[in-house]
Amino acid sequence: MSDQRPTHPHHSRRRLLQAGSLVLLLGAQQIARGASIIAVRVWPAPDYSRVTIESDRQLVTKQVFVPTPPRLAVDIEGIDLDPSLRELVAKVQPDDPNIAGIRVGQYAPGVVRLVVDLKQAARPQVFTLQPVAAYKHRLVFDLYPAEAPDPLETLIAERLRDAAARPQAATPAPAAPDPLGELMAQQSQRPEAPAPAPAAPAKARAPAAPARLTDRLIIIALDPGHGGEDPGAIGPGGTREKDVVLKVAHQLRERINATQVGGNPMRAFLTRDGDFFVPLGTRVEKARRVQADLFVSIHADAFTNPDARGASVFALSQGGASSSAARWLANKENEADLIGGVNVGTQDRHVQRALLDMSTTAQINDSLKLGHVLLGEIGGMARLHKPRVEQAGFAVLKAPDIPSVLVETAFISNPEEEAKLRTAAYQEQLADALMRGIVRYFAKNPPLARSRTV
Repeated sequence: MSDQRPTHPHHSRRRLLQAGSLVLLLGAQQIARGASIIAVRVWPAPDYSRVTIESDRQLVTKQVFVPTPPRLAVDIEGIDLDPSLRELVAKVQPDDPNIAGIRVGQYAPGVVRLVVDLKQAARPQVFTLQPVAAYKHRLVFDLYPAEAPDPLETLIAERLRDAAARPQAATPAPAAPDPLGELMAQQSQRPEAPAPAPAAPAKARAPAAPARLTDRLIIIALDPGHGGEDPGAIGPGGTREKDVVLKVAHQLRERINATQVGGNPMRAFLTRDGDFFVPLGTRVEKARRVQADLFVSIHADAFTNPDARGASVFALSQGGASSSAARWLANKENEADLIGGVNVGTQDRHVQRALLDMSTTAQINDSLKLGHVLLGEIGGMARLHKPRVEQAGFAVLKAPDIPSVLVETAFISNPEEEAKLRTAAYQEQLADALMRGIVRYFAKNPPLARSRTV
């Protein structure tokens, strides 16, 4: 005769836990309880590290941040521990700037606890994203350092290191007691980007002072499109836009950092220097924080027709797009935030403001000048899609005080152009052409003076 006695709740819970342990030991599929995990990903970067858990249903979480030692604990409800979640432990790299490690375990039946141990004080954000493009539901942990590095300070420190590494002149100028602090103060004498910026006639320069360490830095913001969760366009051979444009940006950075204009050194600043996602408004805000003189966003175009080919250069439009294709492309590029995943609820007010149309006629006119010389140089080494600079409402071009262009290096959706984009030779030719265009632009449009001795 079977035992019909009622099961005590504590006995039931113990059996479930034992069953869960047995499933883990056997390496079997998770117990069908709710959402299924599709993939887990970790994106390390100096700016912030991201952890993504993708599932077929939206996950419900409770989280708490413990400051000492810094760690984020998240309880994910409605699932049981499975091999996919356990993969997170091994996905953390030793050189991750923010994450020391991840621990994951079955906290209770149907509840998985995930603990992210951090290397420093942090400002974690936990949010969910609805399905978009190739993604299902995503649970995202963005782990920002509590104190973000100052990008302008970093640029100037790099410049000082480069200067110190070079052979000194026979009669070097005396070093300042605090060179980094002095240069930071002098570089900041450039007005802090009022909006809107006038089409300013050149102001009278102050009497030139003897250069102490370096002349005024000319800063070029390079913006490799997409990154991280957002791969950008993918060619028929599997080439990802985000990878190609980062390589071109690295090549261009080398050339910029080795160049002077009018005796002033140039320095490149990358809005992303690795495979991580940067929201469109943050790209604009980063360029403004370093007081960039130019902003060049680098992309690799895609179209529904694989026969489309050729490079293009775009500037912002205050009105309508210059063509239906330009409007289509701008709309597609502006969707990057949806695919990459923005925590809209906590976006910084300054970043939100950067997404507004703060463009000025002067900025657009300067952008068209820059675009014209870049297009001419690219046309000397590659086929052009259109013989003129096109215009559309690209969100990433909306810095009100920085000449800004978006360069589509080629159609990655075209098999022949995809093959060229993959080669180091073509990437170098693109970087050379963009460098020549930047120098030509400054030859006719000298950068506004910040300080003669910066």
